[in-house]
Amino acid sequence: MCRNIVFAFLVVLIQGSCQATIKVDPATLPTFLTSSQVFRVTDKDTVVLPCDVSNLGSYVRVWKKGNAVLSAGAIKVYPDPRISLIQGYNLEIKEASPQDAGDYVCQIATIEPREITHTVEILVPPRIFYVSSNGRVEAKKGSSVRLECKASGNPVPKITWSRKNNILPGGEQTAITPFLNLESVDRHQAGIYQCSASNGVGEDVTQQIVLHVLYPPEISVESPIVHSAEGFEAQLVCIVHGESQPEVLWYRDTMQLDTTERRIMESRGSRHTLFIRKVHRSDFGNYTCVADNQLGKTRKSVQLTGKPNAAKFSSASKGNWKDSYNISWVIQSLSPIEEYKLLFRRLPDSITTSEDGHPQPLHHQSQKKLFFGKENRTYSGTGGVVSYSSGGSSYGHGRQYIDRRTDWRDVILPAPSPSQSTGIQTMNYIIRGLDPGQNYEAKVQARNKFGWSPFSESFTFQTTDLEHRFGQRSQNNLGNSTRLPHVKNT
Repeated sequence: MCRNIVFAFLVVLIQGSCQATIKVDPATLPTFLTSSQVFRVTDKDTVVLPCDVSNLGSYVRVWKKGNAVLSAGAIKVYPDPRISLIQGYNLEIKEASPQDAGDYVCQIATIEPREITHTVEILVPPRIFYVSSNGRVEAKKGSSVRLECKASGNPVPKITWSRKNNILPGGEQTAITPFLNLESVDRHQAGIYQCSASNGVGEDVTQQIVLHVLYPPEISVESPIVHSAEGFEAQLVCIVHGESQPEVLWYRDTMQLDTTERRIMESRGSRHTLFIRKVHRSDFGNYTCVADNQLGKTRKSVQLTGKPNAAKFSSASKGNWKDSYNISWVIQSLSPIEEYKLLFRRLPDSITTSEDGHPQPLHHQSQKKLFFGKENRTYSGTGGVVSYSSGGSSYGHGRQYIDRRTDWRDVILPAPSPSQSTGIQTMNYIIRGLDPGQNYEAKVQARNKFGWSPFSESFTFQTTDLEHRFGQRSQNNLGNSTRLPHVKNT
């Protein structure tokens, strides 16, 4: 091998010195059939660099990389076994690696050397060599967190972040950045973050970082008020989150509760339920779930009551009559309703309307009862249905407090006799003496044997200012036989 190297150098030197003393016809000089090229080769692949020459004659073709001579003529000089001459004078590099990247020169040793240059780029698939805290990060609630991912490869890999089974905290599905900055973290930012490196060479690579957020217990109640009745089962539910998993206890006022035959406490994941079977009247009251872990203690209260839920109005917002309106509502109560309190008023003329044409309610006018007026009603009932009508009968049920047209009117409506049926209860009532084409506001409250429900949300309705012959005739024919209002227990 050493003799080959020395011989190759001597050939180049002798040929160069001979050419220095001999005039050469340019037409007889060799020319390249191959032009300079850029070769992009995947790591560990084989690349062949061509060097085709015409009219070579006695000239010597030399391969060089930097200052190193790889071959001279047909003699391989460089000792690397991966490099060889094939198909004459083409240079082959097997199992190319990043160290093989660079410029390769094929040169003809003329008086003024002629040469072409091939550039070899080694494409290396991405490799992730660093992730924050070896893939497991812990942070306290409210702190800032930086998740980082570093990768090597050629071309330089692109880092893309995603979150397993979730979106990123900023709301994106993915983000292209070497790192993620998370500010004021809470339990909602906890989870598995994935960084992927890609550069178009080979397969993308992915690693995970698990973020644990340490925080005191957080409690939400499924319903702050639970409605029940004697003999029914009640379920009080607290949803508890914490890292580490908190201990959860139940209290009635200040007394810690234990499991009994009627009282059962159950925990399934973050859901903690207090079951009270066959509710007694004495069970109604305030209950508290208390969650405790190493980072703190939290409590939330739930009220168990037998009172009705708030009613919801079910009638249309626009009525059919000029001076009357048939208002109806639905209420849920596990105990029979005993009476209703209906409040209504005309809205001031300055009332505004929304874009969809519905009047907007005024909620903060105080109720005034300037004088008391009686409204005569008759009733008849079968089973769970009771009917009322305005008329001349002296049998009075309900009372009405009347103020000016824009002040509240308060109507007390008795419910039918208590029924064994429970659940959803509905009612309707015809309000008379209204002004045509005006907007009104109403709300209603219901009472069972345990007390009054909360007031319903305000409801707005409108009388018509158009003649409605059928509706008006029907209203006029109601007389004493008209069923006003109608209650149905289901």
